[in-house]
Amino acid sequence: MINSRDKILSQIKQALVTKVPVPFLSTASIPELFQPTQKELEVEFAEHFTGLQGRFSFCIDESELVAQLMQLISNRNWKHIFCKEPDLQKLLLENGYHGEFTSELASCDLSITSCEYLVARTGSMILSSAALSGRTTSVYAPVHICIAKTNQLVYSIDEAIQKMTDKYGQDLPSMISLATGPSRTADIEKTLVVGVHGPKEVFCFLTDV
Repeated sequence: MINSRDKILSQIKQALVTKVPVPFLSTASIPELFQPTQKELEVEFAEHFTGLQGRFSFCIDESELVAQLMQLISNRNWKHIFCKEPDLQKLLLENGYHGEFTSELASCDLSITSCEYLVARTGSMILSSAALSGRTTSVYAPVHICIAKTNQLVYSIDEAIQKMTDKYGQDLPSMISLATGPSRTADIEKTLVVGVHGPKEVFCFLTDV
């Protein structure tokens, strides 16, 4: 006697053998759920990023970026910077940084990285394992500073993922993450706590192209 389980499995096997036309297109044009506002992307990103306790600074050019970054490093007395990206290391060394670049992520004062894109609608930074900074830099450092340019701004996460696909094709990075402000949780008695399982502070320095 055939039980219900065997009957269902039999029907599945038969369906796999007998191909039927797909009743819908493989790709569908779906309108964006969220429509861009009239604000400039820089403004919208800044509002959402700071609304989630991120610290944002817009710099007209590289000179202003360097001045603000070096002042922050000096004011905080940061001496041990984790930064694997040669262009960012050069930027600091050529503009008065006399500390060291440490290879010990667990004991650094902060990490400095670039990013793939910035998502204006959510105030998020798109990071990936394709960067020299790797997977863990923006997670384990107590402070994370991201350096980005205005041409990396997109409106939505969908747009960012599409650009990542266009950029890398079939060789997408094995890790793509969204960093949206400092880490936070409200697991314990619904009390919001910042910096439990990630950086306590996240900065974004955005400079014009």
